[in-house]
Formats: sequence, C-alpha cells, structure tokens
Amino acid sequence: MTAMTEPSAPPRVLIVDDDAEIRNGLVDVFARAGFSATAAKDVPAMERALNATGADLIVLDLMMPGEDGLSACKRLSGKGRPPIIMLSALGDDADRIVGLEIGADDYLAKPCNPRELVARARAVLRRARDNEGPPAGEQVRFAGFKFDAARRELHDPDGVVIPLSAGEFRLLRAFVERPHRVLSREQLLDMAFDNDGEVFDRAVDVQVSRLRRKLEREGGPEIIRTVRGEGYVFAVKPGA
Repeated sequence: MTAMTEPSAPPRVLIVDDDAEIRNGLVDVFARAGFSATAAKDVPAMERALNATGADLIVLDLMMPGEDGLSACKRLSGKGRPPIIMLSALGDDADRIVGLEIGADDYLAKPCNPRELVARARAVLRRARDNEGPPAGEQVRFAGFKFDAARRELHDPDGVVIPLSAGEFRLLRAFVERPHRVLSREQLLDMAFDNDGEVFDRAVDVQVSRLRRKLEREGGPEIIRTVRGEGYVFAVKPGA
C-alpha cells in the first residue's frame, strides 16, 4: 500500500482535507509541479484511496469532521505508511510540536505558500528515499536491543518490535552510526531533517525525547544522554 513508486514515475501525493476548494486547489498545485495528485475529503476516504492506489506522501489536514488528522496520523505512525505533512489553521508552536510528536514528518500552518508546500513535499520524499537504504552493518545490537535498518525495525531485549516514526528511525540511525560522539542539534537537523528554522530545532528535542522513552528499561543503561549546551550522545557501544 505504501511502497515508493519507481524513480521514473511521478510521486503520488494524497491531499486529505474536508474543504473542497482547498483540496482541489492543492491537487492542481501538485499536478502542475509534476506530482500525481489525488484527494480525499476525510479519513475514511483517505484509507480507501491508500488501499486502492497507495501514495508516496499524504498531506493531511488537522481539523476535519469525524476522525481528525491527529488521530489518523497517530494510527498511521510508524513502519509501513507514507510520510505525512500536517496542515492546520492552528499555527502556534504547541500545535506544531503535537503534530510532530505523534509522527508527522513536517507541519505547515494554513494558509501556506503553495511553493513552500511543494518544496517541503519534495524534501520529505527525498528523505524517505534516502532512508530506504540500511546503514553500515544493517543490523546493530546495543544494550540488548536490535536495530534492523533494512526492515526499519527496533526490537527490545524481549524481542518485541517497537514502532518507530520516520523521524525516530532517522535519529536512531544517526546515533548508532556515530556512538560516543556528541551530536549537536544542528548536526542532527542535517542528518535527519531539513534545517528549516526554529520549529525544526525544537523538533529534534521532541523526537529525541520520544525515542529515549522507547529505549528506557528499568535498571538499564542511559542510552541517549543529553550534553548540556552541546547536544546529545549515544552513550552505549553498538555491536554486531
């Protein structure tokens, strides 16, 4: 349902918005930018479209009747779904952080500049393609966990798969490839995000916090340590 299209095919974007004027306008914007664009008026229609034709990217409105965008994004978050750009008329920082916390790959306030939205979409798709390939070693073990980059899976010490959002996957891959090195927020932005300013600087802290909670084990070591004023360090030694 969610596999990326072949490089020669136009990327498929699914616009989900209950406002017909907005969704039809965005379909036109993306079509003129070279995308294959379709639309859905609500979450059930989105799921039917995903099952029928799939998508490489979802542009998802936050406020909709019935199930809202936050709930849908949270359900879809993790392995096996297309990246998501959240759109919302609620543009303050708290709402942006909430959207990123529940698994959105990017967040824009409405009304947004169509050219910026297309640019963000291309960046999100580029990151998704870049992250399809595994890091060196493919499978890495640390502190009892197993990180299988080829399958995009994290297994806890009991063998249970821990779901990872796209952002968490990118951050963990950056950390395990650079153990015992202090990585600044700016470096993590370059490795796992597009450096688009203050919102994304805070998004690093949000994603690290979420990833850290998933790695916490009672009596276990501190795996991601905060270095005050400098950034974060992967504090355990990965092994094969």
